Amino acid sequence: MAVGNRIYLKRELPDKEIVKKFENIPAANIGDCINRNCAMASRIKLMSSPEMPMLGVALTVKSREGDNLMIHKALKMAGKGDVIVVSNEEGVNRALIGELMAATAEYNMAAGLVFDGPVRDIDNISKMKLPVYATGTTPGGPYKTGPGEINVPISCGGVAVEPGDIIVGDSDGIVVIPKKDAASIIDAVMAKHAADTAGLEKSKTGKAKREWVETALEKAGCEIIDDICNS
Repeated sequence: MAVGNRIYLKRELPDKEIVKKFENIPAANIGDCINRNCAMASRIKLMSSPEMPMLGVALTVKSREGDNLMIHKALKMAGKGDVIVVSNEEGVNRALIGELMAATAEYNMAAGLVFDGPVRDIDNISKMKLPVYATGTTPGGPYKTGPGEINVPISCGGVAVEPGDIIVGDSDGIVVIPKKDAASIIDAVMAKHAADTAGLEKSKTGKAKREWVETALEKAGCEIIDDICNS
């Protein structure tokens, strides 16, 4: 088998009804319910202007640094509800896509694009409704020779991503929900979202309870001194 240069046409996908339950839930609420251990690094930022948060299932791409041959193939494979998630060996010198490829993804009704690397043609990509996440921009163009892989486990933004994992993105960034765990966390996610919504109203009116801060400081052994620091 051509390890490092292969394409899997099939993925194990989560139940569509489970995916839909994460609709309009802030990425932060979801991340908190997965032990704050599933958020992509802050280097991956929203580059476009979607009207809704991104929600879909991962179609993974492992490309060599600065090469987009496998991304072109993934664009042909992607359809409605797919988020193309690309590992790029954390390269920063070559754009992985431009407006033409992004427009193709939008036409194919992909749910979004996530790159651990830069893009270009930002003047037009920034206006697109398709969610596009990347580390930045550069006019430098990509190679198109491979090798690479599609629908294999990857690391993107410092987080492991399996083909078919649920990907949620908003203005804060991106969280990855392992497909095998999605059903088991949805109730906690919904409860967290409801609690945060109620808590926001209390914060706005000064009714939020903050006693836990003093309790946590005491538990941590913090010394509180009623005096001026003269060191």
